[in-house]
Amino acid sequence: MFGKVLVANRGEIAVRVIRACRELGVRTVAVYSEVDRHALHVRLADEAYVLGPAPARESYLHIPRLVAVARRTGAEAVHPGYGFLSENPAFVTACREAGLTFIGPSAETMAALGDKLRARRLVRGAGIPIVPGTTEPVPDLDAAERAAVEVGYPVMLKAAAGGGGKGMRLVRERRELRSAFALARSEALSAFGNDLLYLERALERPRHVEVQILGDQHGHVIHLGERECSIQRRHQKLIEEAPSVVLTPEQRRRIGEAAVAVARAAHYEGAGTVEFLLTPDGEYYFLEVNARLQVEHPVTEQVTGVDLVKAQLAVAAGAPLPLTQAEVVLQGAAIECRISAEDPDADFLPCPGRVERLRLPEGPGVRNDAGMDAGADVPMHYDPLMAKLITWGQDRAEALARMARALGEYEISGVRTTIPFHRRVLAHPAFRAGAFDTSFIEREMGAATPPDGGLGDVALMAAAIYMSLRREGPAPAPGAAPAASPWRLEGREAQLDRWPR
Repeated sequence: MFGKVLVANRGEIAVRVIRACRELGVRTVAVYSEVDRHALHVRLADEAYVLGPAPARESYLHIPRLVAVARRTGAEAVHPGYGFLSENPAFVTACREAGLTFIGPSAETMAALGDKLRARRLVRGAGIPIVPGTTEPVPDLDAAERAAVEVGYPVMLKAAAGGGGKGMRLVRERRELRSAFALARSEALSAFGNDLLYLERALERPRHVEVQILGDQHGHVIHLGERECSIQRRHQKLIEEAPSVVLTPEQRRRIGEAAVAVARAAHYEGAGTVEFLLTPDGEYYFLEVNARLQVEHPVTEQVTGVDLVKAQLAVAAGAPLPLTQAEVVLQGAAIECRISAEDPDADFLPCPGRVERLRLPEGPGVRNDAGMDAGADVPMHYDPLMAKLITWGQDRAEALARMARALGEYEISGVRTTIPFHRRVLAHPAFRAGAFDTSFIEREMGAATPPDGGLGDVALMAAAIYMSLRREGPAPAPGAAPAASPWRLEGREAQLDRWPR
């Protein structure tokens, strides 16, 4: 096992990785931007180094600074968490060239799977069904129109380098294609620096089911069952559960074997997820691979008993997989709600601010993966995810009952959160019956909007930005000494430094 690991992330996933490392006796190095100076992950790590100003491109996305911190602290490996640089082949290569182990798949595997069109070709070659559509980019509107006619409307435009719902547009008929093509291309260029698009048939009312995979350096690959991720808004997941309520044992076997076949074709090492769309008639189609740990990994941990972060660390250190496929047994059911600083009654407007009061729910079958505590600031600069609430039960009914109880006990003041929204979803008869798909939120819930036509959102955002800037205070002068750190005053073995120049 490694002696020291740099955690190249923030928030709840950084806290999650640091805790797993501590249980293994591995020392950790945290990194942070100036607005995260007093964040929970910084205080929990053995060492902490500031990377730079708040914008991610000057801190958490700054590869040379991350590598420099890892080298100067003697870290042997880097755990990327999810988001930020977790699926960036250039970061993997930079780590390798610096003599650091990247805890995740190789740069070559990541590049192959990160290119959605290349991944579609690879998966089709492995005999796995893909959503009907193009396997090459559509270079212009004329090509998109020809492809749409061949595939059949409705169609989905997608960014070839995409993810997270960015660069995606649903096109129901030909007259919508021109504007959708321009918008998807612009968004893809802005989000990924690449405006190439491809086109797929838009499946009607599918479910989003993903399979957790785990591979080692010795050619072994297993899956750890599936997760149901159909409760989403604008392609962003909100609630996840394991196992899926609709899969039969035979379907579970088939989709699991398909995920393993995809992983083997890509020579996959580490933890990852193969995502599928499941049609109402039970057919499944490959969607994409997330070559990293997923936000929703805890529900798989709860039903399998496998600590995926510890497994990642062990596999990256060269150990074989901790179990065989035959030893993977799903027990009970688990559900996860993402607790974000967003206002669900104002079209999920981000609500940065300070957590004035926090009481986390407890009790049997309840797990909290939180990245903050009372007094913490929720910056405006990053994803508003604050924590994840996970419950487990002997069956889905018990897991849902525990989640309803836990949401009722959850207390946060100072920022608006998605907790009221989760309560409404859990109370919906269709959700409780498992009768939902990826359009459930838009069809059944309907995000509330202010009656003034949206000016309320602008006012709320302006107020949130103003309050966030007030709390951050002025930026330190160039060359100024760093402020005293609370963990140093407490005698913790930690290090505060300016970012590498």
